[in-house]
Amino acid sequence: MKIAYIHYHLKTGGVTTVLRHQIKAVKNSCEPLVITGSPPESPFPADFVHIPGLGYYDGLSGKVFEPENVAEAITAAIFSRWKDGCDILHVHNPTLAKNINFLKILKELQKRKIKLFLQIHDFAEDGRPSAYFHEEYLSDCHYGVINSRDYNILLKTGLKKEGLHKIFNTIKPFDLKQKNPGSKEYVLYPIRAIRRKNIGEAILLSRFFSNNADLVITQPPNSPADIISYKGWKKYVKEKNLNVEFEAGLKRDFKELVYSAKFLITTSITEGFGFSFLEPWTADKILYGRKLDDICCDFEQKGIKLDHLYTKLLVPVKWIGKENLYEKLKSSILKAGSLFNYSLTRKNIDRFYLAVTKNSNIDFGLLDEAFQKQVLSRILSSKKDMDSLIMLNPYISHLGDLPNKDELIQKNRRAVLDNYNEKIYKQTLLKIYSRVIKKPVCQSIDKNILLSEFLNPDNFSLLKWADYVE
Repeated sequence: MKIAYIHYHLKTGGVTTVLRHQIKAVKNSCEPLVITGSPPESPFPADFVHIPGLGYYDGLSGKVFEPENVAEAITAAIFSRWKDGCDILHVHNPTLAKNINFLKILKELQKRKIKLFLQIHDFAEDGRPSAYFHEEYLSDCHYGVINSRDYNILLKTGLKKEGLHKIFNTIKPFDLKQKNPGSKEYVLYPIRAIRRKNIGEAILLSRFFSNNADLVITQPPNSPADIISYKGWKKYVKEKNLNVEFEAGLKRDFKELVYSAKFLITTSITEGFGFSFLEPWTADKILYGRKLDDICCDFEQKGIKLDHLYTKLLVPVKWIGKENLYEKLKSSILKAGSLFNYSLTRKNIDRFYLAVTKNSNIDFGLLDEAFQKQVLSRILSSKKDMDSLIMLNPYISHLGDLPNKDELIQKNRRAVLDNYNEKIYKQTLLKIYSRVIKKPVCQSIDKNILLSEFLNPDNFSLLKWADYVE
């Protein structure tokens, strides 16, 4: 099969890593060509063609890129490589408006009878209004998603099972032969510290690490909103003299950071695929922290045991103020809806508020940075409040203390390696490609239903949606 791939860029990042994995998996069975708006920063495992009109583009500055011209350049690149064209054009993240012309470009390619397979990694509807297309998404082509949650959501929007496919990512396991464990005096949160990674909760957990172990966070964020929040946490940690090290990945080798850690944690409130729930086990490390049921259900069905993780970290509403919480939730929910031209009723908001403050407690992960700092300051200054927190969440008092730890690591490591390896990934991709080639589909996405799924107040978090204010 002749497979052309499209992505906005080939710079280091999550989607580029997935694209590398896909090419590596199928290169002995397919002929790959990558078409990109920005070339790679390091050697790439396939031939690529740089077409600037595919890169990030807001239409407000720089050169004007006409969709028809960009589509023509893509078509020329494909037919220059293969005289009969490609079998499939595999497009990554087509529903994110990182390029305001992207949907128009893809529609032009459809007119040229090029078979499209659209793989969604991230939804703009899931807390990214600046990347939202107000126009309709492409119809009559196959779609792919990376978890069962997104699969079920898109079925509700009108896509059909024969035209919607699950592509669970493959895992690159750690090489235990290279393992050179160090002192293990710290706990590692191996992420880029964006807001949805819930840095405040990681700091809260660090108060319960045995032997006063440090919390180590690997990478700083890139986006302006995340950077402001991040600087706020760095300032708070410094003022409170807490054992937290930021940006360790800029100073030390990542693998060595993992191998030398006592254990790894995750406190993220939302994920796409969920690498953080799989990768630690391949390094013979246990993972503690927050479990995301809608993501982890896929892993648990494959035999990966995550029962020791928690799904909520409760704190008393009175610690932050009932009226302040309600007003901030209400204003943030209404603003989120307005950004997508989607109406949310006061009745829905009130119902949500009552549900999330049941028994006068609320999940720490639903709070924004200001509220999280109020909670942290209370437990830092009051043993009584610290004890109250432990009573609500008994598991946090024994983080890292699991009786069957070694057995759990080995079982989960085996389950990850057996189910998320390159062989299975290749089989999945080739099977999907075959279906895309042989079975045309007539289907479309109802965007109002899609918005209703992601803007459902029941799934709302201030940390994801509220503007950050220091």
